[in-house]
Amino acid sequence: MIFPAVFGIVVGIGMIGQWTFSYISKQIPELTTERVRVLFHIAAELITALALIAGGVGLLGGSAWGAPLYLIASGMLLYTIIVSPGYFAWKGQYVWLGIFGALLVLTLVSVGVVLRSMGG
Repeated sequence: MIFPAVFGIVVGIGMIGQWTFSYISKQIPELTTERVRVLFHIAAELITALALIAGGVGLLGGSAWGAPLYLIASGMLLYTIIVSPGYFAWKGQYVWLGIFGALLVLTLVSVGVVLRSMGG
């Protein structure tokens, strides 16, 4: 289950990196206009990222909790993948729609690999 493990770790690190970069470069205007909402959103995405990383590490290590955690984290990621593109479409940043589309396909493939390995 190398693909799902590496995918989860890379996406998790990428999510943390994206939010860190956006914060450092002051690209989150909602911190002043919708502070509470965006802080809850960021917290949810950071929890998703940490769950993806932990699930990926668990898969790589063959831990019994790795696959279930990865599947939960993938569900969390799917929610983000479905909700987040609206923000970028609203801002006219359509390239992100393609990125989220690719993430959707890759997430579904990785979930399929994990489920298949579990006999599901």
